[in-house]
Amino acid sequence: MPTFIFRISVLVLLTLPVAPRCALGDEPIGPITKPIKLFNGRDLSGFHTYLKDTEHQDPDCVYSVVDGAIRISGQGAGYLATAQAYRDYHLTLEFRWGKKTDGSAFVRNSGVLVHQVNPDRIWPSSIEIQLAQGCEGDLIVIPGKDSGGATGRATITSNTRIAADKKSRWSPDGVPTKHSGQQFWWSKHQPGFEEKLDTRGRDDLASPLGEWTRVECLARGSRLTIRINGTTVNEAYDVEPAAGRILLQNEGSEVFFRDVRLEPLP
Repeated sequence: MPTFIFRISVLVLLTLPVAPRCALGDEPIGPITKPIKLFNGRDLSGFHTYLKDTEHQDPDCVYSVVDGAIRISGQGAGYLATAQAYRDYHLTLEFRWGKKTDGSAFVRNSGVLVHQVNPDRIWPSSIEIQLAQGCEGDLIVIPGKDSGGATGRATITSNTRIAADKKSRWSPDGVPTKHSGQQFWWSKHQPGFEEKLDTRGRDDLASPLGEWTRVECLARGSRLTIRINGTTVNEAYDVEPAAGRILLQNEGSEVFFRDVRLEPLP
């Protein structure tokens, strides 16, 4: 093969999108018995990228590493997904907002999606831990679509109380309530909260704008427990799916993630 043809072939191979490292049907790793650093602090090894318009290609560098943290620019819509699926773990990470937004008057928005199954798309079957301002710790049930285009199965059950706005909140001694295809609010989500840029709810636990907020998700069998800065804010059981990939969401706002790891369950 002539040298110039070989060089062109190598360049073409280097620019091809990186496929996920494991098939969707692969058995999730777990229970976690020793810490796993999902993000090594240097590059995006162990993740694959997805964007609504370009799928596994990232021509505008939406996903990058800056000063030891993952930077998600907020351009378009998509996510970083772990190459491997997991179950029975204690996920911990920290996030903080950057300066860029989508230009709207509404709150900065991102999230962590756990138990992703079915093919990559906007949005895949999963359970979202909401990180939008004033909503940190809400849960969103995303049914998604399976490979045949049928609506996926995603649901949670939680104990709830009815707040002053006639909507449910998580409450340990509340009434068992099944949720599917909707947002389920954390325990002290402020009634009447207006989702305007850089506003905070009265009882929000997230750190001030620009500072790091710690998020934890304890996935034990079909149960999820969510903590924000060390305080339990939401819990669900009979969670389906109960295992899958872990996603860091890109949805219109610049956001940074660091210290993304899995720890053994207490």
